[in-house]
Amino acid sequence: MKHMQMILWCKKPVALLLFSLMIMACKSGRIATDGTVDSRLTAKTIIKEHYQNQLDFKTLKGKIKIEYSEGGSSQGLSVSLRMEKDKAIWISAPLGIVKAYITPGRVSFYNKLQNEYFDGDFSYLSKILGTELDFEQVQNLLLGQAILNLKAEKYAIRTTGDTYELKPKKPLELFKILFQIEPKNFKIATQQISQPLERRLLQVNYTNYQKIEKWILPDQIAIAAIEGNTRNTIDIEYRNIEFDQALNFPYKIPKGFDEIILKAE
Repeated sequence: MKHMQMILWCKKPVALLLFSLMIMACKSGRIATDGTVDSRLTAKTIIKEHYQNQLDFKTLKGKIKIEYSEGGSSQGLSVSLRMEKDKAIWISAPLGIVKAYITPGRVSFYNKLQNEYFDGDFSYLSKILGTELDFEQVQNLLLGQAILNLKAEKYAIRTTGDTYELKPKKPLELFKILFQIEPKNFKIATQQISQPLERRLLQVNYTNYQKIEKWILPDQIAIAAIEGNTRNTIDIEYRNIEFDQALNFPYKIPKGFDEIILKAE
């Protein structure tokens, strides 16, 4: 009713046009940007834009190239990726030599080359990456979203070159947190979580983003996990990605494989 009264009041075409633009802006809730930083934006606004730009798909499938380095050794592999948002992440190497199946309550994988498997909770992934993670955080990491809830803390903001840098206004007791958000799509450019007393660091860099259909997805992801003097790196490159296709997730641990048992800290 109020909107109708305003339209009747706006008799002049220019006023009506301005009103229409205001309504469109309210519906979209998005900030127009040319990809450069705007020092006038607040941390609250940037966080809001980040979550408004998150991917809202049902399924994702494609190929990813993975380069993994641990200490002095490294290996590379191209694998198939399937994902049902908020429910499952499935990865399979050629001929099913290595397969992984991750759900909100389970992390499982097997390796036919070494006749071993792991089937348990997120402790294995957390150990590799040096910080406690759950399914949602792993999914966010792969999609260019913040792995922590940015709405749970108040953040200070500053512009650094071509990104917005966010740090908690109130320092956390055991952790240090840093997020850098790129201005074009308000996706993560860098996210970093460290535990100085434990000499642990997880840093994830997103070197580029690609538009596939209507979605913005990372092109390349560089993950570095440091614990003490040990450094593990994982480089991921997405290829041939498709959204919202009918998918299945075939997975069965072969018989006779040795179970990987995590050692107590």
